[in-house]
Amino acid sequence: MYKHLLLFMTLLFLLTSCSSEKQEKLEISTTTWIGYSPLFYAKEKGWLKPLNIKLMHVSSLSENMYLYQAGNADAYVGTQYEYNMLIKKEPSLIPVMLFDRSNGGDVVMSNLSIEELQKSTEPINAYLEMDSVNSTLLEDFIQNYNLHEKQINYINRDQTSISTLSSSTVKNAIIVTYIPYDIELNKHGFKSIASTKDNLNLLVIDAMFTTEKTFSKHQKQFSELKKLVDRAVDVLEKNPREFYKMVKPYLLELNYEEFIQSTQDIEWINKNISPELKQRMKESHFPTIGLI
Repeated sequence: MYKHLLLFMTLLFLLTSCSSEKQEKLEISTTTWIGYSPLFYAKEKGWLKPLNIKLMHVSSLSENMYLYQAGNADAYVGTQYEYNMLIKKEPSLIPVMLFDRSNGGDVVMSNLSIEELQKSTEPINAYLEMDSVNSTLLEDFIQNYNLHEKQINYINRDQTSISTLSSSTVKNAIIVTYIPYDIELNKHGFKSIASTKDNLNLLVIDAMFTTEKTFSKHQKQFSELKKLVDRAVDVLEKNPREFYKMVKPYLLELNYEEFIQSTQDIEWINKNISPELKQRMKESHFPTIGLI
């Protein structure tokens, strides 16, 4: 009897230990980028709670990166440009899952045409998030359109602040932004003059990143989260209106038509990566081995 009781207590202890380990919280920092909306959908559906995953939502790419650097998140979402900045300080940083590729979602906007900017003799005010892919996009735009000899004032602001600008109150402005903020800026009189779909030949990949140690510790949670992301993208493709209703609070008051329009500016790569894209990712020093 005593042996059976001891065996039962041992098994109970082991099961409790395993359960406690599974329940350790995984905190992920994210932004309003449309490509991360499957995470918001999973949260609103209550799918993350059983996995003990917490999403932290911030308004800018740089704030998202700083939050992770400060140790306030176990993982973060972003582009390969922020990743290439952080890996210098944290060599064990790795991408664990892919979301999308920008296909027009990253935009350069202005209240002047490209020709007017080229002819202008006045300083150009460039609004962007400095410590993010925005800087790379702006430099590419400057080189492509021979604006490198212009006097450019770099104004560092988060996208929430940038989206309040009006074309009638700022002069000679260039704005580097992304969906859904570009839709609000368009309403304020700014026009898209270049994007990752046409004028800019930059590869912008969105993924989730963490360290090898954190991935090993939370591997099951990451694996289950990947399944939920795939499931959410399937809902978006089959029933976009239902998806929109769930993620609407995160989308800066976009209406349904604007939301659908914004999804046309990204390419989902959560399931399949073409050989051509794999090659471009390799050229951009973006590792693909080990992705869930």
